[in-house]
Amino acid sequence: MPWHGRVIGLALGSGAARGLAHIGVLEVLEKEGIPIDMIAGTSAGALVGALYACGKPISYMKQLALTLGKERFAALADLSLSHSGLVRGRRAKQILRSALDDIQFSDLKIPFRCVAADIETGEEIVIDEGAVLEAVRASGSIPILMAAVKWGGRFLVDGALANPVPVNVVKKMGAEFIIAVNVIPHTGKRLDPAKEPGLFRVIMQTIYITTHRTVWASLEGADAVIEPHVAHIGHLDFQKAEECILQGRLAAQEAMREIRRELGV
Repeated sequence: MPWHGRVIGLALGSGAARGLAHIGVLEVLEKEGIPIDMIAGTSAGALVGALYACGKPISYMKQLALTLGKERFAALADLSLSHSGLVRGRRAKQILRSALDDIQFSDLKIPFRCVAADIETGEEIVIDEGAVLEAVRASGSIPILMAAVKWGGRFLVDGALANPVPVNVVKKMGAEFIIAVNVIPHTGKRLDPAKEPGLFRVIMQTIYITTHRTVWASLEGADAVIEPHVAHIGHLDFQKAEECILQGRLAAQEAMREIRRELGV
């Protein structure tokens, strides 16, 4: 099917467990024959984008998501005495290392950029060289919860604080048609008002409230926006991986008519 020579870019947003919906979106785009020429990702979107950019098949990404879902959060986020974070996340690092190993940006099959934030200045930091694993770790390093990642003399944390859906980044890479995937819902899931929220929820909600105000600005310039229905899934509900992937698939299928119309195919 002809694409009239247009360069197609994909911007995958932050969203913790909700970001697993990106896998379902990619599954549909691949099935529909939409070629992805370049990718930019933030936080969870950085992980999924990196895996796809290095050539990992959708089936592998699904299995990885299910593996994360089967792990108890306590095992993934073991307590730490780190100077800048509450948890080490040794098991999570092992899982990421098994997936990305020592892959460098220069090894990737699809051009990819990873977005993090400088914890001192709040600047958006776009990583496009070096070890992909470390870039992904930096992009998803949740402030307070996880230790900041040292990178080139800076200390980096979750890119959601600076650019939750990196449309501008993929545009600078040269994309002529940009598909953005936003998994930050319009409204959060309200818990029992009589129950005091736990520490992890307070941390995640703080980031969510902050990024929610900037996500719409970050989507500016996208030619198509896919928004999976994931408001009912908690930030750390990795055990709901299958549901996340399903919602990503459904949202992408719903958006296909618009994408084809915009591309003129």
